[in-house]
Amino acid sequence: MKVIDVWSQIQTERMAKEPWLEPLLKWTGQTDSLVIPSVDSTLEAMNEAGVDISILSAWHGPGGSLISNQEVATQIDQAPERFRGLVSVDLNRPMEAVREIRRWVDNDRFVGVRVVPWLWDLPPNDRKYYPIYTACVDLGVPFCTQIGHTGPLLRSETGRPIPYLEDVLLDFPELKVVGGHVGFPWIDELISLTIKFPNFYVDTSAYALHRLPTSFVDFLKGMGSKRVMFGTNWPMLSPAQCLKHLESLGLSEEQRSNFLGNNAMRVFVL
Repeated sequence: MKVIDVWSQIQTERMAKEPWLEPLLKWTGQTDSLVIPSVDSTLEAMNEAGVDISILSAWHGPGGSLISNQEVATQIDQAPERFRGLVSVDLNRPMEAVREIRRWVDNDRFVGVRVVPWLWDLPPNDRKYYPIYTACVDLGVPFCTQIGHTGPLLRSETGRPIPYLEDVLLDFPELKVVGGHVGFPWIDELISLTIKFPNFYVDTSAYALHRLPTSFVDFLKGMGSKRVMFGTNWPMLSPAQCLKHLESLGLSEEQRSNFLGNNAMRVFVL
């Protein structure tokens, strides 16, 4: 059984200094400062929990690159069998963003694109995203984003599934969209979008599995069994922390295999 973590990052020192990171550290018990992971410590954490592949995210915000695509490429180089990458881009430079996606996404090492809306204070139906969606459709890769409330002390409205992601899914019916971080408190909106749109998926990053909302677990065990993927948000949470109470979910063998790896292999064409 393959285990794939669809949301992780090996943070840089400049990202660790971002002021919005402080409340996240409190949530996860890292009250002093974030321990910046290395490739070796990331692999060690993966091995401890039996994670085969981690998809590492680049990060770009209005102030510039926090984890560059080149830095992620260098991380992949150090463990090419264990890592894949997600490109991130500058929303304010649309043509440069498209060129970056075409430069890096090869459906082998880099398998998608991620933009975090709360970082830009722009919901995903803003026109600045639309060239990125077009590039993703052209290359046949998912667009990954964040849904639900925002852990940092920034607006959560950008993570609401309806109407923002619904507009995107209506305008780009060929686009695969992966919403990270579960979508709480808008679980009903999340579920309704998966019923309506066959290319909409979600991951459980930023949640230890025993902390998942009951309604989300019911969804995972029912109509969401082929739509939900495992994620951690490493290094905020380790794979071992996230998977510690996996048995408490009561998943069947098929549901478990889909959740831990099969869905990710299909969506990201691993």
